Amino acid sequence: MKWILDFAKRLARVDRKGRSRFTTFLSTLGICVGVMTLITVVGVMNGFQMSFIDSIMEISSYHIRAKVPGNQDFEEKLNTQTFNRDIKCVVPFYESQGLITAQKSTEMPVILRGVPQNIREIDSGFNSELKIIRGNFDLSSPQTIVLGSELANSIGAYVGSKVNLLALSGSKDVQLLSQNREFYVSGIFECGYLDINASFAFVGNQNVSEIFGKDADPVYGIKLKDYKKDFSLVQKITKILNKDDYMKDSDIKSWREYNRSFFGALRIEKNILMLLVLLIFIVVGINIYNGMRRLVFERKSEIAILNALGGSKKDVQSIFVFQGLLNGVKGSLCGLVLGLLITLNMKSVFIGVSKVLYFFEWLFTSIFDPSNAMYIQENPMFKVYASIPARVLPAEVILICVFGIASPLIACWLASKNVLRMNVAEVLHDE
Repeated sequence: MKWILDFAKRLARVDRKGRSRFTTFLSTLGICVGVMTLITVVGVMNGFQMSFIDSIMEISSYHIRAKVPGNQDFEEKLNTQTFNRDIKCVVPFYESQGLITAQKSTEMPVILRGVPQNIREIDSGFNSELKIIRGNFDLSSPQTIVLGSELANSIGAYVGSKVNLLALSGSKDVQLLSQNREFYVSGIFECGYLDINASFAFVGNQNVSEIFGKDADPVYGIKLKDYKKDFSLVQKITKILNKDDYMKDSDIKSWREYNRSFFGALRIEKNILMLLVLLIFIVVGINIYNGMRRLVFERKSEIAILNALGGSKKDVQSIFVFQGLLNGVKGSLCGLVLGLLITLNMKSVFIGVSKVLYFFEWLFTSIFDPSNAMYIQENPMFKVYASIPARVLPAEVILICVFGIASPLIACWLASKNVLRMNVAEVLHDE
């Protein structure tokens, strides 16, 4: 093995005609660019998607949702030692759909959720994802309400405004239409998911019977210490509930089931994007394959001499495969370092791109339309993108690097199979 490695290194340094060295450089550069691009793109997409997913799971769906008719002692069951090592917190809430209006005449659909007044204290995930931008998250009064930012803008509401729930679903004793369900806005919140900002409103659960009806059953939002264990927890909870006859009709859903279509769309989007970027490795692999075939042809005399000195064709083939491995490792390591540097400094990258585009747009307008140059501004969306942190998942980074190494390795192995078909006597006779 030692002589194979030594000869492969010498073969990589010595280039008789110069073409192979340039091909090798381009191949390594292509792998580097491919790994760097894929790490950066996946990191940015993870940042966008995880901001949606975190907001949905922490504010809307929870890790597990349980609706239990009768609700006699369900919360006490979850607080036993059986679940303490897996469950972080349990939040009972009430939910209804309706129409809300304020100063503007337009009515907007709303998801009204009645939650405990101290929900931000007992649920750290809810507190971290829901950011109050105006006012306070104050539900101490039965007549206060907290609105999403987009919903507040749609109905023209601000802190202190009076809003009316014109229509509200609920149990039989709740009026569908009413002009008397008035609340005062105590705060306006914002999170990483636009649909929640545009549709959610929170009230305290002091007057549950008046808003949601006397027969309204709470929904228990369960947060887990590890959200990936949701499937096993659902099975365990269902098994315990089935022991009680009055709880057999319970509805238990995990975050995967509750948001299946949305999370499925995000996963498909990410997979398609990764497949498109992985085409870079296919192109690089084809380039390496063609370059290695030419290198084998150029080195046929050296190969014949090695065979004549006792080197087997498999050993000689290993020399070229090692070259592919070396190129893949060098390109992947360089791409890994550059990709992580760009991804972890994505805020500065977006701001820099924004300034560069603004400069060229201003310069172009100043030359061809000077009168409108004063109206040119930076694109505000770049600041929005810069505010979302990119997220690097180690498993994905390792997979990308494996692709970067495997691409030239497979290409060199396929190209070097010509060595096995080479006749030593014929080559030496031709030379």
